[in-house]
Amino acid sequence: MSDNEKLLEKFESGNQTWSDYEKFLNLNIDELEPFLKQAYTIKKRNFGNLLKIYVPNKRFPAVSITGSDCSLHCEHCNKKYLDGMTPILNNSELKKYLMELHNSGGIGILLSGGCLPDGSVPLLNYLDSIKVIKQKTNLIINAHTGLLNEETARKLAEVGVDIVSFDINMDEDIIKEIYHLDRNLDDYKKSIDILLEYGINVVPHICIGLYYGKLHKELESIKFVKESRLNPSLIVLIALIPPKDAKTKFDRPEPQDIAKIISSIRFAFPNTEISLGCMRPRGNVKVEIEKYAIKSGINRIEIPSKNTLKWAKERDPNIKYKFFSACCAIPNEFEKFALSKDSDLKKYI
Repeated sequence: MSDNEKLLEKFESGNQTWSDYEKFLNLNIDELEPFLKQAYTIKKRNFGNLLKIYVPNKRFPAVSITGSDCSLHCEHCNKKYLDGMTPILNNSELKKYLMELHNSGGIGILLSGGCLPDGSVPLLNYLDSIKVIKQKTNLIINAHTGLLNEETARKLAEVGVDIVSFDINMDEDIIKEIYHLDRNLDDYKKSIDILLEYGINVVPHICIGLYYGKLHKELESIKFVKESRLNPSLIVLIALIPPKDAKTKFDRPEPQDIAKIISSIRFAFPNTEISLGCMRPRGNVKVEIEKYAIKSGINRIEIPSKNTLKWAKERDPNIKYKFFSACCAIPNEFEKFALSKDSDLKKYI
């Protein structure tokens, strides 16, 4: 039996160790197929044939409470992602916007914004408005918090924020070189502990290739999630989009490297939903990334290519799709509110 066959046998039996994951991540592209097949088998065994499709559209917009301002100037972003969000800069504007969204059939929002120098998103002064909205509507509130303190976590729980999408990062080099933050891994762990202490539903996000487009310490992030108190029902995977104007050159993450991380999470979390989120490379490689993600055992995908869904159906005629007008981080209990209208599906029908 070859070394790769022995390694595959470990993943098939569920007896793999963290050092086995390291070996898996070092496999060549032509050695991956049996491992991806096993990851897909695990997904089908535990979740069946369903693949959930998320298309937020105007019913689940992203809002920035800092407009285009951010103190960090992260190498991979430098505020460009804020430009795609609706700027809301005061409480009265936020309440008005959310009530109009509710009245027009909206599902919810991603409440986000740029960071302060300490890595936090300044949500605190907006949370009383969220409390009012939660009392008057059934809008789903998904918040990006960044690093946070106990006061903010307590308030998030008090006002009824439904989800916190938290970027899990266990890579000191990324904190210093990419985020430009004077913080450390303990600050990330402490933020998670605080959120869990107040019973907040944390949906961990892991960005693949954030270290200049290369796999670096994503496995450390997976290990942290596995060994922490998180016990997530859903993990969202995103992938670096190489910035065009960064001081240092970023490569584009290879589709097979993205597949390695997704498969690793499927092996480590056989009963957890996995989503391929909206942040990932576009262009010609988009479909290839999506195909690899499906082969690697995802349950959810946000804004896939129509060609990808056609390919998936040809590959596995038993696959079934269900469409939602929401971001892909919403918990299962909210999906009944987010089922897509026929008008939202024109791109895919």
